[in-house]
Amino acid sequence: MTTHAHDEDARLAALHSYGILDGPRPPALDELTRLASSIFDTPMSAVSLVDRDRQWFAGNTGLGDAETPLDVSFCVHAVRDRRQLVVPDARLDPHFGTYPNVTGDPHIRFYAGSPLVDEDGHALGALCVIDDRPGDIGPRQREALDTLAAQAVGHLSLLRSRILLTELGDELARATQREEDLIATVSHELRTPVAAIQGYLELLAEEEQLAAYARLVEPIQRNGERLIRMVDHLLTGTRPAHAPTELHRTPVDLAMVVEAAWRACRALAEQRAVALTSVPTPAQVVVRADVTQLTHAVQQLIRNAVLFTPAGGEVTVSIAGGPVPTVEIADTGEGIPADELPYVFQRFYRGRYARQQAVPGVGLGLHIARQAATAHGGTVTLRSGQTGTTARLTLG
Repeated sequence: MTTHAHDEDARLAALHSYGILDGPRPPALDELTRLASSIFDTPMSAVSLVDRDRQWFAGNTGLGDAETPLDVSFCVHAVRDRRQLVVPDARLDPHFGTYPNVTGDPHIRFYAGSPLVDEDGHALGALCVIDDRPGDIGPRQREALDTLAAQAVGHLSLLRSRILLTELGDELARATQREEDLIATVSHELRTPVAAIQGYLELLAEEEQLAAYARLVEPIQRNGERLIRMVDHLLTGTRPAHAPTELHRTPVDLAMVVEAAWRACRALAEQRAVALTSVPTPAQVVVRADVTQLTHAVQQLIRNAVLFTPAGGEVTVSIAGGPVPTVEIADTGEGIPADELPYVFQRFYRGRYARQQAVPGVGLGLHIARQAATAHGGTVTLRSGQTGTTARLTLG
């Protein structure tokens, strides 16, 4: 056996040791791809695991297939070369230009992927972002892509650790695994039919003969996306209190986290006629954090501020460095009555204003944000008065 063949056998053995192939996609990896698509403004993203003759998507946003053969894989080249691969326009690339997924559906033009290299040095696959338009990325975005790939490897390592603990008979590990399998299955069973409906609606929207019905298709699509977000929100907020929140921390620019959360809430702010402003940070604030969970926490705080600010109001997001990295979200909303402040972080708590004004939500946003902050050694505090509310998320 050649050295190369031996290395590939070792790599495949390492890949299969994670016990994830062909199982339910872990929600954390799906969420990571949605975050990647948001940061890079691309319709498609994936955590691709490169097997012997196929690539299987352990995380997937916008791609219709669960797996593809290696002869149409871009990610396999990032794995073999063990370095980041960027293809600005696949049509013009002498290697990729004839690929069926370039000449046909999904019409790949731009691709950027970073290899998933585990702690033993095995390249398991790649985290990639894909667009049907040509594009490119700068040094800061290349660094962000590597950070997201490191996050994906961390989540995979956590999954494998649980499997090893289960084999050793650890009851807590077994309970956690069952819980996450249940969450993944429920999430998959709910998301899959909604995603199929969304796909068919997109096809209908492209039919010129059905243009008169476009006003009916759009709200169905919007509410399908809302259903998926609601499922994710409930699953995150109802995690048992005794189940530890597992983090994979990597160095990350706090501005990147805030920007991703801000982007995710921008459409809601426009819809409710609320000005959403992000204050530029004069100096880079680097923290060690789980990018997915921290972004989700900041997003919940911004969304909460937008929902409780009347039309014409403003929500401002800022960052402070110093000894305690802080994200501050200030709104010009109605404020929180003093007698309600002790209860707002409780699960499913909705105050008088939320009930009277039919503010969307189930009362989990602040709970989820504080849960994530606490896992990072920090907290979330609120200061409220007649001129609005200020939420401060600190990191340890």
